[in-house]
Amino acid sequence: MDSATPSPVRVRFCPSPTGNPHVGLVRTALFNWAFARHNGGTMVFRIEDTDAARDSEESYNQLLDSLRWLGLDWDEGPEVGGPHAPYRQSQRMDLYKDVAQKLMAGGYAYECFCTALELEVRRDAARAAGKPSGYDGTCRNLSADRIERYKAEGREAIVRFRMPDEPITFTDLVRGELTFNPDNVPDYGIVRANGAPLYTLVNPVDDALMEITHVLRGEDLLSSTPRQIALYKALIELGVAKEIPQFGHLPYVMGEGNKKLSKRDPEASLNLYRERGFLREGLLNYLSLLGWSIAEDRDIFTIEEMVAAFDIKDVNANPARFDLKKCEHINAEHLRKLSVDDFIAACEPWLKAPYANWKPESFDRAAFERIAPHAQTRVTVLSDITANVDFLFLDEPVEDEASWAKAMKGEPVPLLTTARAKLEAADWTSPESLKEAVLAAGEEHGLKLGKAQAPVRVAVTGRTVGLPLFESLEILGKEKTLARVDAALAKLTA
Repeated sequence: MDSATPSPVRVRFCPSPTGNPHVGLVRTALFNWAFARHNGGTMVFRIEDTDAARDSEESYNQLLDSLRWLGLDWDEGPEVGGPHAPYRQSQRMDLYKDVAQKLMAGGYAYECFCTALELEVRRDAARAAGKPSGYDGTCRNLSADRIERYKAEGREAIVRFRMPDEPITFTDLVRGELTFNPDNVPDYGIVRANGAPLYTLVNPVDDALMEITHVLRGEDLLSSTPRQIALYKALIELGVAKEIPQFGHLPYVMGEGNKKLSKRDPEASLNLYRERGFLREGLLNYLSLLGWSIAEDRDIFTIEEMVAAFDIKDVNANPARFDLKKCEHINAEHLRKLSVDDFIAACEPWLKAPYANWKPESFDRAAFERIAPHAQTRVTVLSDITANVDFLFLDEPVEDEASWAKAMKGEPVPLLTTARAKLEAADWTSPESLKEAVLAAGEEHGLKLGKAQAPVRVAVTGRTVGLPLFESLEILGKEKTLARVDAALAKLTA
């Protein structure tokens, strides 16, 4: 454990179950998980599901499934339990109501009867005068008579927390010492007029009751931190909280055009990476690089190595740009590191419907196991495997007009005719013999190997690029290979 880190470490990951999981959200979960595991601490998984209009059980189940797939296990939370259950906010409403009443009774919070129209008029006036446009404290010190008159008028009240009139300073674990002046942090609502608690109350109350020691979260929540620190001080005085947690605000994840990666960006959805066949190790490796590095000259490492090295002080405060190409490259490197048997096992889902375009009975496992080592060195994601090996299991190769036109320029018929004859006479137990056959055909027509093999590749596989050609021909076999060359010649001479 790092000498500066108190024990025991308790962190939390507390998403709202809305929509598909977002890679930025996963990055936050990963950093919390790695911090907990590095320090021998506790990872608390908590669901913030108080927004009935947006939350869904489907999204909740997706969250749990996604964390399981990524291997980001939790020590307390849904399906695990723990001493601070329940871990869904929708099941903790009585706790929030009790804390709100204590804050009111202790003078830390008050009823605010300002209407939405009154608030907007005063905000507009403040903006026009060049002043902060936050809440101006109108209801801070209402008399009992005024409160009764407002209630008699039928006005509804929210509950606001009373912010202190002095600056709030704290040391961010990522950004260092930060100070917020009171003019920029006005009193804020913690309970709606209908009695429903707001995020501004339930989040820090849960952190307090669950004894969270470190809050590692996105930079977009930084402005709410002074509010929470003030609330924590009140909760400590009320005996609800034991201490103020340490805060660390993780850098933004940026997308195209230096804009924050949003849920609407296609590359933001975690489901995209699962569907394309990213390895969890590859994806987690890349996400860990969004604000942190294991060493200046090293991008590829295991999740175990990350945990061993992770220190929140090493997180960079600058925005991190999401680069899909780099993410794919890192995933490809992890694919290369698999044993062949593990690679074959990982490919299994993509060798059947809905990914595979061949008949199930046409699949030849022995042929796939022979081609797999060659495919492993070339695929970027597991879903690439289907298009790379389909020529082995289809009755005829995929028709690709662009590839056909590119490979069949000039006079391909004489070349293919010669290549067919030499392939027929070749030793089909040796890829090198097949290569020599095509090379010899090319030499007869004044072509180097690259030009000579292009028509053969397209005739046999349907594509201009793919796995090593001569190893592919050997695995496909003499009969099917020659039949496809014959079919190509028939098409060219029709």
